[in-house]
Amino acid sequence: MTKAVQKISLSPSRDIPFNKLVLSQSNVGRVKAGVSIDQLAESIAHRTLLQSLSVRAVVDAEGNETGMFEVPAGGRRYRALELLVKQKRMAKTQPVPCVVREGGIAEDDSLAENDERVGLSPLDQFRAFQTLRERGMSEEEIAARHFVTAAVVKQRLRLASVSPKLHEVYADDSMSLEQLMAFSVTGDQARQEQIWASVSRSGYDEPYQIRRMLTENTVRASDRRAQFVGLNAYEQAGGSILRDLFEHDDGGWLQDVALLDRIVTEKLKTEAETIAAEGWKWLSVAVDFPYGHANGLRELEGKPVDLTADEQATIDALNAEQAKLEFDYQQADELPDEVDQRLSEIEAALLAFEERPVTYDPAEIARAGVFVSIDSEGRLSVDRGYVRPEDEAPATDSDIGQDVETSSTEGQEVGASVPRAVISVAGQPPEVEEDEEDAAKPLPDRLIIDLTAHRTLALRDALADNPAITFQGVLHNFVLTTFYRFASSKSCLEIGLHTPTFAAQPTGLKESVSAKAIEARHEGWKARLPKNEAELWEALTALDGNAQASLFAHCASFAVNALYEPANRYNQGRVSAHGVRARLDQADILARAVGLDMVQAGWKPTVDNYLGRVTKPRILEAVREAKGESSAHLLDHLKKSDMAKEAERLLDGSGWLPEQLRLVDIAPAPAEHDGEAGPLPEFLSDEEEADVADDDDWQQLDAAE
Repeated sequence: MTKAVQKISLSPSRDIPFNKLVLSQSNVGRVKAGVSIDQLAESIAHRTLLQSLSVRAVVDAEGNETGMFEVPAGGRRYRALELLVKQKRMAKTQPVPCVVREGGIAEDDSLAENDERVGLSPLDQFRAFQTLRERGMSEEEIAARHFVTAAVVKQRLRLASVSPKLHEVYADDSMSLEQLMAFSVTGDQARQEQIWASVSRSGYDEPYQIRRMLTENTVRASDRRAQFVGLNAYEQAGGSILRDLFEHDDGGWLQDVALLDRIVTEKLKTEAETIAAEGWKWLSVAVDFPYGHANGLRELEGKPVDLTADEQATIDALNAEQAKLEFDYQQADELPDEVDQRLSEIEAALLAFEERPVTYDPAEIARAGVFVSIDSEGRLSVDRGYVRPEDEAPATDSDIGQDVETSSTEGQEVGASVPRAVISVAGQPPEVEEDEEDAAKPLPDRLIIDLTAHRTLALRDALADNPAITFQGVLHNFVLTTFYRFASSKSCLEIGLHTPTFAAQPTGLKESVSAKAIEARHEGWKARLPKNEAELWEALTALDGNAQASLFAHCASFAVNALYEPANRYNQGRVSAHGVRARLDQADILARAVGLDMVQAGWKPTVDNYLGRVTKPRILEAVREAKGESSAHLLDHLKKSDMAKEAERLLDGSGWLPEQLRLVDIAPAPAEHDGEAGPLPEFLSDEEEADVADDDDWQQLDAAE
């Protein structure tokens, strides 16, 4: 027989006057959280009470009802009603909808009511806000009625820009709220769905990764270009900006990159045209120039604008005030805030005087140019005063006079006599006004490139058939590099002559025989060569074959690099261990070819250059190789400093060289050379010096070294 399902009975409801209600001590809610009592009172005033109170009858000691009712569940609503009564916005006897509970435990009712309360899903909240918005409520009105900020309302409404398909993914708990918010960066729902399909498969679905993919073809508002033109100018030109209402977006992302670049270029050109009025020959304009863009150009040395008497007086006063403050507080552990601020103001004011504008020679301005760009903070950067090599040709007196006249427009009206500066933008060809009637108009750059490509190949072929002229051409290049500063770039032969530098300067290197010989030879050639590099080719042609060969060898010798370099363990440095070894092997071949003898070159072992910088066993090994075992035995009891000094005396004139300086391994020395070595000086042969303490020192030094 089927068992009957027991039916439940709901507690009855009734309206009870507010003055018959009291707050129960059984209410488990003690900590204030969520919407405040004031906000809840306002909500009740707008909408009346949306949820009944749960009450129980108050009984006396005998169990009889007293006519009063306590509220164990709904304490915050009770307090909100109480506040409305105090504000006289509600009568004390106002009937309140209540559910009358009988039986059970009051604390259990209070706890269950709070446990069973479920917060509204952000997606449901967004949909509700969207409905209110569609019915005419403003974002501020929605925020005020639901006790949230307008920013929260904007955030929830922004979720409307996310694809409905992604709403379903979120509703199915297959996407986090943070991910859903990340997709709201853009309103392109097709792109949103495409990105989700990608990241959900790859696992690279962190909110920041989603934002990055959605904004990869945009420019951040913090970009130097956006800072330079300003977001208002960009938006006024029709540009749109993506904004993230859920994360700090640093101003958002500019979507129309082409429009931004056009505005930037136009503004840079406008600024450049203003600067061009100063009389410069050319202006190069770019958002940013690469490192080393001014290499090979001569930088003009401008003269700071002279200070007026008032400005100088201000500087003197600031310096005096700064000195007084520093003197008055020199003993203070910490400067007072107002003093520290004043010192900062003084430093800024003095720095402004130091960075005042500079003036240039008008004749130099007429052949120099300016780099116009944007710095990292989005400010205009103007770098004046650079002369290109092709503009360095000395001008005639008439030319100089013309330069002076055309580079200064002060007191003149702008007319046709003032040359127009050539402005090039981001590597584009210079903008030159076309004049079809001008027969002397320069050929297009591309045509010249094509013509000179043919000439280059033809010249290579002709040069290969003429070894003598080829030799002189290379010699010409070498001499330009060696003797004429900044002139090496003027050769058409791209043959580099790099002179390695000595990062560490060994003792006596500058005074060595080799250094003096090189210096003397260099000065001798320098005296024979013309002062002006333009006359060099004719001067080289006038030399005979032997003199040309000698000069060629002198210049080429500066490229020798036989230096050892410690390579990185993992060959990640400037040079690898294999590269160093190959370099030294080639140096050995070259040394053997020229018969290099370091003894004849003037090198000999001394305390400074070798013996004082190696261990005692190395010193003894050197003496043993050069003078034999008996001579080494005479030194083995000495302290290192004394041993090095005596070894220098013994090795003098022996021709001994360290392995790194030898051409070939030297043969072992004879077993005994007592006669050659000679007795030690008395202060070294005193047996009292060779006591146990010295032996201990020898052991300790050897270990430490």
